Amino acid sequence: MILAPSLLAADFLHLEKEIEMVNASEADWLHLDVMDGVFVPNISIGFPVIRALAKIALKPLDAHLMIVNPEKFITQFRDIGIQTLSVHYEACTHLHRTLVQIKESGMKAGVVVNPHTPVELLTNILDETDMVLIMSVNPGFGGQEFIPQSLEKVRRLRKMIDDRHLPILIEVDGGMDMERTKQMVDAGVDVIVAGNSIFNAENPLEMIRMMKRI
Repeated sequence: MILAPSLLAADFLHLEKEIEMVNASEADWLHLDVMDGVFVPNISIGFPVIRALAKIALKPLDAHLMIVNPEKFITQFRDIGIQTLSVHYEACTHLHRTLVQIKESGMKAGVVVNPHTPVELLTNILDETDMVLIMSVNPGFGGQEFIPQSLEKVRRLRKMIDDRHLPILIEVDGGMDMERTKQMVDAGVDVIVAGNSIFNAENPLEMIRMMKRI
């Protein structure tokens, strides 16, 4: 299981210290939530902050774009050093073209689906996808309650991928504590994004260690 702490839950007043904690941990990736206040009702971080943190982050950077027109910014994210770039099914009029552009830029291409979006809508795009991110909360804010139906969505997606023998990772984001993480891993999830459960823990390094051993 790949563990990707979500920087959205970090202490932004001490961002360098938080990233150094992740660097020193057993976490695999660093997850970045980029919001524009249009696609979701919140604004998070932009290029100046991402560029600065990319200079000190030692883990691969996994960026989740909760923005409209993400295709306009593919080269900027590549130039900063993002390894995996995920865009929303709901935000892309020409999703196939956007995923191809991401892959041609040298990054891994991910597609994200909101809680209300059936995974079956991805049938014709899976061949162009390196990862599918299932949102188990509504995107835009951290600390939300896990949506139980997400577990069944993961199972259906896992079957779709396995039936076609595709090398696609399944990532899940939202409400991931120890119990939910185990349920998701058992259902076939490859990548767990965890925010508050890590950064708000009394000992984040120990929490990461425990989650990695699930």
